[in-house]
Amino acid sequence: MFANYLIGLREGLEASLVVGILVAYLVRTGHRDRLPAIWAGIGAAVGLSLGVGALLTFTSHSLTFKAQEAFGGLMSLVAVVFVTWMVFWMRRTARSIKGELEGRLSAALTMGTRALVVTAFIAVGREGLETAVFLWSAVQAAAQADGSTSAPVTGAALGLVTAVVVGYLLYKRAVRLNLAKFFTITGAGLVLVAAGVLAYGFHDLLEAGVLHGAFFSRQAFDVSATIPPSSWYGTLLKGIVNFRPDPTVFEVGVYLSYLVPTLYFFFRGSAPVAAATEPAREPSLTN
Repeated sequence: MFANYLIGLREGLEASLVVGILVAYLVRTGHRDRLPAIWAGIGAAVGLSLGVGALLTFTSHSLTFKAQEAFGGLMSLVAVVFVTWMVFWMRRTARSIKGELEGRLSAALTMGTRALVVTAFIAVGREGLETAVFLWSAVQAAAQADGSTSAPVTGAALGLVTAVVVGYLLYKRAVRLNLAKFFTITGAGLVLVAAGVLAYGFHDLLEAGVLHGAFFSRQAFDVSATIPPSSWYGTLLKGIVNFRPDPTVFEVGVYLSYLVPTLYFFFRGSAPVAAATEPAREPSLTN
């Protein structure tokens, strides 16, 4: 639940900030009458994201067991690529995202209502698609672990609701949030979650028979007696980082090969962004 709450909060707040920037620009420039076009584009983006999630669920349920495992494994790899790109993209563009969005919106205003709808759709749709794919992979992993999807879905929903509330308060300048620190902390958390999703994705491919042989199936260790999967702390580790008490050597290698260099490059490049997004400037969506 916590891992999916983090995903929903992080992705939802990014989308909320984008929406706030678009709405604030139209209000500030005296184009309130164009707001329905923005909401139409946002609604279409949300609909597309929900549709992708439903399509992934329907597709996986219509497959055989091995095909489901292979499909889930491949989608986990895609989700990790998406979330990694998103984390680094947000860190790199945090300083200029407001100016870029306002520039696109200014150009769209001269092109008519349809251009405004497309601009809002693309801006929000990118976040929505990433969220749909990554959440689907995380929910599937949780479902295979304990047979339940209610906790991860609830966590993601609570994260999205929290993000919408925080985004609205930032827009109204009711709260101040150091976005540089927020995205650094949540970005590192998502990298940790993504490492677990990546290892679990390869585990699915192993179960599907896509990967086979002693090299992929040799067990690294087994701490099931110390950390039982059914215990509260085993469940907690499984839910947050997809921890398995009996992983293979290959899964451990994949986990560390992704986690260590990704965190290294992430933190190495976070300082310039933090310096450029001082707390006093971050909520300035209406300036």
